[in-house]
Amino acid sequence: MPQNTFDARLAETYEAKWPELFDPAVVEPAVDFLAALAGPGAALELGVGTGRLALPLRRRGVPVHGIDLSAAMIAQLRSKPGGQDVGVTVGDFAATRVPGTFALAYLARNTITNLTTQDEQVACFRNVAAHLEPGGCFVIEVYVPELRRLPPGQTVHPFAVTPEHLGFEEYDVAAQLAVSHHYWTVDGQVETYSSTHRYVWPAELDLMARLAGMTLRERWAGWRREPFTGDSRSHVSVWHKPASRGARQAGG
Repeated sequence: MPQNTFDARLAETYEAKWPELFDPAVVEPAVDFLAALAGPGAALELGVGTGRLALPLRRRGVPVHGIDLSAAMIAQLRSKPGGQDVGVTVGDFAATRVPGTFALAYLARNTITNLTTQDEQVACFRNVAAHLEPGGCFVIEVYVPELRRLPPGQTVHPFAVTPEHLGFEEYDVAAQLAVSHHYWTVDGQVETYSSTHRYVWPAELDLMARLAGMTLRERWAGWRREPFTGDSRSHVSVWHKPASRGARQAGG
């Protein structure tokens, strides 16, 4: 089972440490994108956290169920207005099953990299496929590994440099792992946090989807459907589960 690094201290200060994630200019395009894919169906969020996307999606009328390993993050979700309206299961989202099927499943903000082995990431795709209705979609938002920005011999890339927050990614290319190191200044004190992630390439994700019986439907550089190019630093990818054979015959 993946390690739970989101303890009570981090859960209680999550929004304060990453305020940019809760900016309406960031949240609303993601919710628009996801709501359009869900349509009248239900959504499953893997790594639901404090409900940054699940709560506004639920307010749009989309039933949402979340899976998360951190009871502390779920407690923060439950404390928010509407938090009781989001179903939640505590567990490893690569393996945990929940009742019912869904029109949409999604992993936002690099959460797929919390699974630190290829086997776990492959299992996640298979778990999603088992939850999706025929014709349902799986969405992942994740960064493109920054290896091109590393000078020869260097293994550390800064991704956040502000007076309040320093963030560095330390790459182990042989193991395809990256350790994120964070340093915050809070009330004159320095707080630190590190977590290990398995970075993954778009083509590798496509192969994982194929192994789970899904195929790529679309890929964008962001939630506003900006074109994905060789210079894109992140992507939002959508894979779909084929419709049932009977539905294809009826439609054809």
